[in-house]
Amino acid sequence: MTDFLPLFIEQLQSPTLGFLIGGIVVAALGSQLAIPDSIYKFISFFLLMKIGLTGGIAIRNSNFSEIILPALGAVGIGIVIVLISRYTLGKLPGISVPDAVATGGLFGAVSGSTLAAVLPQLDSAKVPYEAWTAALYPFMDIPALVAAIVMASLYIGKKTGKTTEKVEIWPIIKESLQSSAVTAMLLGVALGILTKPEPVYESFFNPLFRGFLAVLMIIMGMEAAQRMNELRKVAQWFAIYAFFAPIVHGFLGFGVGLILHKITGFSIGGSVVLAVIAASSSDISGPPTLRAGIPSANPSAYIGASTAIGTPVAIAICIPLFIGIAETMLGR
Repeated sequence: MTDFLPLFIEQLQSPTLGFLIGGIVVAALGSQLAIPDSIYKFISFFLLMKIGLTGGIAIRNSNFSEIILPALGAVGIGIVIVLISRYTLGKLPGISVPDAVATGGLFGAVSGSTLAAVLPQLDSAKVPYEAWTAALYPFMDIPALVAAIVMASLYIGKKTGKTTEKVEIWPIIKESLQSSAVTAMLLGVALGILTKPEPVYESFFNPLFRGFLAVLMIIMGMEAAQRMNELRKVAQWFAIYAFFAPIVHGFLGFGVGLILHKITGFSIGGSVVLAVIAASSSDISGPPTLRAGIPSANPSAYIGASTAIGTPVAIAICIPLFIGIAETMLGR
């Protein structure tokens, strides 16, 4: 513990967290600062493309069999997170099951911005990890969204007596794959595997990554402060859940990573990436998918909980927490 606390405090002083807090403070003070949505979309595309390229290049240069068990682990984590929400948040007074399941789906899905935030901090801390771990994104993201929509549909069907209605799985998967976040990530992975993009990667994507990430953190901080008003309109249970869920989910992901470490030699740094994507909640692909798939759920509840509290907790607490644990385990 004496080794862990200084490492945790050091991670709290990272530039990523500083820019996130800066965005929250600026919005809370009522500033008129606004970053155009087109810039936000471009930055998100750039970061996810860079992460995808990194993963694709790593997959091309590695043994594909190394990826199978971590990918299956990511699938299991995404589904388990939805089940946790269904049978914890969904059992609390005043919380409807569709709202709880939609919240679980959003928290089980993955945040591209949080994934983008953890990788440079692992590099700064010199904690080694498999570069292809970024490609685990869709393996957790899509199953969580599918599980949430299927679970909500079955519950609503049973409640209304329409249990014979079949839930179509493929449209959900297709919509998730076609989302801007997953498409950008998979495009980068495909280009990294099938082409040799190292020159443009080293001259363009790599040098600009940290700067664009800093701008994205400001945007995320501003949105978190703005969403807080929406969260106040719904039960306080969502705020409590949104604070503790990323930490619990992160330990679930880290635990699966450590099991993989024992079985396959999966790195401690890879376990941190798995923990952080488990702790994250989707900010790009999840909201529109769940709005369409669970129309009876309240978007102010699950999106407000995710953006106002879940994402800041994942970035501000979970990233330094699990990097600090990793450094302690590595004897730093």
